[in-house]
Amino acid sequence: MNKKWKIYEVDENKIKAIQEKYPINPLLATILVNRNIIEEEQIRLFLEPTRKDFHNPFLMTDMKKAVERLIQAIKKQEKVTIYGDYDVDGITSITVLKSFLQDRGLEVDSYIPNRLEEGYGLNQQAIEKIAQKGCQLMITVDCGISAIEEINYANSLGIETIVTDHHEPGKELPQALAIIDNKRKDSQYPFRELAGVGVVFKLIQAMGIVLSLKEEEYLKYLDIVCVGTISDIVPLIDENRVIAKLGLRLIRQTRNMGLRSIIQSSGYSKIDSNSISFGIAPRINACGRMGKAEEALALLLSKNTNQVEELTKRLNQHNQIRQETEKSIFDNAIKQIEEEHLEKNNAIIVGGENWHHGVIGIVSSKITEMYFKPSILLSFEEDGIGKGSGRSIPGFDLHEALMKCIDTIEKFGGHSMAVGITIKKENFLSFREEFEKITAEAHIDEIIPVLQVDSKIDLKDVNKDMVESLKQLEPFGEGNRMPVFVFKHLKIDSIRALSEGKHLKLTLKDNNTMINSIGFNLGHLAEEYRIGDKIDVVGVLEINSFNGIDSLQINMKDMMKSLSSN
Repeated sequence: MNKKWKIYEVDENKIKAIQEKYPINPLLATILVNRNIIEEEQIRLFLEPTRKDFHNPFLMTDMKKAVERLIQAIKKQEKVTIYGDYDVDGITSITVLKSFLQDRGLEVDSYIPNRLEEGYGLNQQAIEKIAQKGCQLMITVDCGISAIEEINYANSLGIETIVTDHHEPGKELPQALAIIDNKRKDSQYPFRELAGVGVVFKLIQAMGIVLSLKEEEYLKYLDIVCVGTISDIVPLIDENRVIAKLGLRLIRQTRNMGLRSIIQSSGYSKIDSNSISFGIAPRINACGRMGKAEEALALLLSKNTNQVEELTKRLNQHNQIRQETEKSIFDNAIKQIEEEHLEKNNAIIVGGENWHHGVIGIVSSKITEMYFKPSILLSFEEDGIGKGSGRSIPGFDLHEALMKCIDTIEKFGGHSMAVGITIKKENFLSFREEFEKITAEAHIDEIIPVLQVDSKIDLKDVNKDMVESLKQLEPFGEGNRMPVFVFKHLKIDSIRALSEGKHLKLTLKDNNTMINSIGFNLGHLAEEYRIGDKIDVVGVLEINSFNGIDSLQINMKDMMKSLSSN
């Protein structure tokens, strides 16, 4: 697939100005300029944030009201329930708030809806169960902002509700005692992109201030807050960067037995945003996807060695089942695509019998990434109803497109890049045909993926110190991607496909300088290039540690044959 390489224009004056203020190399200064981090305070906050860089929690709407109500609950020893979501953000949110309140002497219950049976958010049956236990106060975490009817129902049962959420509110807000959500239109808070667990952190920070606690009493949870923040793919800028940067330091020496056990079992030796995203998060999320979210919560709350060991094993088992289920669905979907030549369509829509609801969203993401086309996967049950997930590409609003298909859809929800959808099996082919027309009219085939390149680098200038210096930009994630570079006019010294043709391994040469290069999921290019070809490569610079030996390598994102003018 052709990709467009877009290289930032270099502003030498800004780069020199940064180097005069900070002792960093030109490449690091270039990346900061590319990300518009040019003021002295901006640079300090980005490179060296401290605990003093958190915003005032009382700038959040309803924070004072929520804190007063919770302190009242502690004093009166009321029955309190935390209602959360089944993903990493929700589970870490419950962990932090429940642990903090228990440290204040208040025993609290928690409730996580079963993903497979109840779905996302509050529901009346759950609230009824909570009421039967004598609950007087319910606190929602990572959900609740759109639960108008459910919170009205809670009110009718004598349950007061504090909503903490980070999702977009609708035109109407719930009739809750307090609603803490920085995406409220009346919010004065200077940062609106906190994860759900970030909002919970601000709540316990505010309580800590009012109760005159030592900072450590709420800062000690930054390891768990960091895990939830990075896992929820919110932009790692501003206060999220402070959380992630400080939280990663704490994770490396975490006292949370469950978190420490997950890290050890994941096999990652280095603790960074990558090990959280690909080691910790999938294991916690697997519980929710398999309908076992309470086991992940129990692990993060446990202080019993034997229980931690047993629950860690269960998490790994759930994750293994999730991986196997995901692979099975992916293989079935690819088979359909190839047999029906759906890759020629503008959008890829496939369905299967009894595909697992908890993982089809992941498979849809993989198919969209693989073909760079919107995709929708549907699981058809025995009653003839198909429920599924869809993912889109930048430049195509999936939610808006589905609005034009309401005659063939039962219901759907989501946003421009991701949706959940329900369709009758009898309408499947009609829907696919209708949606294909809409994507054709949107000229999907003209949307080209863009690779944003930070800088052109000569291979002779690459050294270990340069690559090590890029670590100052960590943690990487949404809103702070790993820097990408272009290397031009390199000669292929060796080339081969790995993993049954899936990946590509190269040795590249520029005069007397050589470097290894790995291209994940680029194995298909092995047949297009030969030893001796001159190529341009876009990729990430990294240090590969193997058998105790460190070597520099390029993690390729794309490659093309060099033009003779290079």
